[in-house]
Amino acid sequence: MLPAHGIRFDQTRFWVVHRRREYGPFDYEWSADMYGIEFTYLGRKFGEYCSDVEIFADLKEFELPATVVEVASIAIGCVVYGLIHGLPEHKREVLLFERLKSHGHEKFSDFRSGHDVA
Repeated sequence: MLPAHGIRFDQTRFWVVHRRREYGPFDYEWSADMYGIEFTYLGRKFGEYCSDVEIFADLKEFELPATVVEVASIAIGCVVYGLIHGLPEHKREVLLFERLKSHGHEKFSDFRSGHDVA
């Protein structure tokens, strides 16, 4: 059974669990020129990081709950920050937990790895 809230990671992909429903996968990959990072949801591009001052993301077309968009945006931001700054996994998890908590989403700080949730 899915937890009520959380985030599940599997390599570069992650799913947001909200009210026992899973949304995702959210994912990223380096752009062809290796200068940017493209964000995808369900395999479709929804945004891109080009630099600290040039970030674009729009999940509106997917009609996701606002909480899922907020949590996914925080997670993507932490992933990008961690990649750019070479943070080890445990520091990325601490960063994500702190950001979720500071935005009132600490109930999503149940991080799970791998494909199985149970």
